[in-house]
Amino acid sequence: MSGYDPIALGIHWDRLISICDEIVSALVRTSFSPNVRESYDLSCVIFDRHGRALAQGSYSVPSFTGTAPATMQAMLRRFPADTLAPGDVIATNDPWIGTGHLFDISAARPVFRNGRIVGYTMSVTHLPDIGGLGFSAAAREVFEEGLRLPLCKLAEGGTVDRRLLDIVAANVRVPEETVGDILANVTCNEVGGRMLTEFMDEYGLDDLDPLAEAILQNSEEAIRREIAKLPAGTYTNEITAEGVSTPLRLACRVEIAPDGGAAVDFAGSSAPVHEGINVPLCYTRAMAVYAIKCLTTPKIPNNEGSVRPIAVTAPTDCVLNAQPPFPTGGRHIIGHFVVPLVFGALAPIVPDRVQAESGMMNLMNFQGTHPDGRPVSSIFYTAGGYGALAGLDGWSATPSPSNMTGTPVEVWENLTGMLIEKKSLLPDSGGVGEFRGGLGQETVLRNATGHVLSVSCLAGRTEFAPQGALGGGPGRPREIRVNGKAVSPKGKYLLQPGDVVTALEAGGGGFGPPERRTAAAVGHDIAEGFVSPAEARRLYKHIDQGGA
Repeated sequence: MSGYDPIALGIHWDRLISICDEIVSALVRTSFSPNVRESYDLSCVIFDRHGRALAQGSYSVPSFTGTAPATMQAMLRRFPADTLAPGDVIATNDPWIGTGHLFDISAARPVFRNGRIVGYTMSVTHLPDIGGLGFSAAAREVFEEGLRLPLCKLAEGGTVDRRLLDIVAANVRVPEETVGDILANVTCNEVGGRMLTEFMDEYGLDDLDPLAEAILQNSEEAIRREIAKLPAGTYTNEITAEGVSTPLRLACRVEIAPDGGAAVDFAGSSAPVHEGINVPLCYTRAMAVYAIKCLTTPKIPNNEGSVRPIAVTAPTDCVLNAQPPFPTGGRHIIGHFVVPLVFGALAPIVPDRVQAESGMMNLMNFQGTHPDGRPVSSIFYTAGGYGALAGLDGWSATPSPSNMTGTPVEVWENLTGMLIEKKSLLPDSGGVGEFRGGLGQETVLRNATGHVLSVSCLAGRTEFAPQGALGGGPGRPREIRVNGKAVSPKGKYLLQPGDVVTALEAGGGGFGPPERRTAAAVGHDIAEGFVSPAEARRLYKHIDQGGA
């Protein structure tokens, strides 16, 4: 344990997290797109002067938080500390350096105090557009997916590189929103840097090194203790996930060491494919460490120390470690399966901690023209049911393992000119069990713009339903329809004026044998409309339902 005073450590650690929360607030308030302003597709992180992650915003996307440390190290290799000056901002959207696809921008700023760097702040957001085919799974190479920015100085000495922004603006469908979001990343990091130095001044901290060491050591020791409590050994799992033309095999081997280390390897997974659903290792690693941390130390704030004991590897000829130029636009479609894959491997030794499989997210990217003539490029975020856990029914229409929020109907209609005709929960879609899986939802969107719209679907779960855990039943699969006809969940379609897209989201898997569900719980499900009386009679035969 560090010699840092425990009370001071708690105060200072919480203060860093609160600063990250203020960075998030500044980012949301200055952003131009609904991706950030409404859906919170973002993360904000503070690093020490060595580039080690110390704290994240309370509301941050797990994948971004997981990729940020490696991104920061790559930035410092390209731009060492002695080459940086106050007001510099480093940025990239390179899939293999950043978050796994071109559509996210990672921006970092050195924080100077008394003439020297004391830390860094970083923000990551999903941009409304980056050119190319647009956000979709349709590309066959990364070059088709849009503009790829190498590690570069977005701002130097406090002056933004206008040439770089002009290049971005010339390559995207919605330049005002895209450039506005990039500049929001610059702004929020400026706010974060100012608040970090104010914090150090207030507490008389000459540098962050002692605090950083205490945070990292405390977190590493905590997760090592929890991992060491698990039975040492090797645990494996396989999942079949739908690809585009053929199913994909995802495999993992998790080794638990007696000293509190864990190693996750994805050898045996299918090869990369020529559709935009491949996953770079940075994203795979982020999802794997997130899964293990959920099972061991979910209450410890995320930082580099909290994941140090976890090693993640995958062969380079594997869909979970795709190399350039394989396309990765929809990498979440496959990458989100890493979490249930790891959960399934460790379920035999922590059965009370794992989650049944979730319906996962469904992203639909609409591009076209607003009724008033403005260009439209916006993502509609929706979700299936949350997988049930021991002692807890799954939440309905709740994303997992990512945590973006949905855009309110009124906001979406105003932004796009579309009409949302229906949005409701789907009865009987959650998996049966002692604890019921969360319900999916039905959303009906009509093209009311008066113009042709394109929609790119980025989802799965139409072929393989979310599975239950420890005897729980599967949730209902997802279905996407265009004008009433079922279509591929990874396809791109043109919507004529008046055309309708219907998304029937997957339900979450149930947890535990259904014969253990109580009569009170079943009665509540029927009363709330979560389960129909007919399905209740069929699924819960052990309960006398009095002819309900």
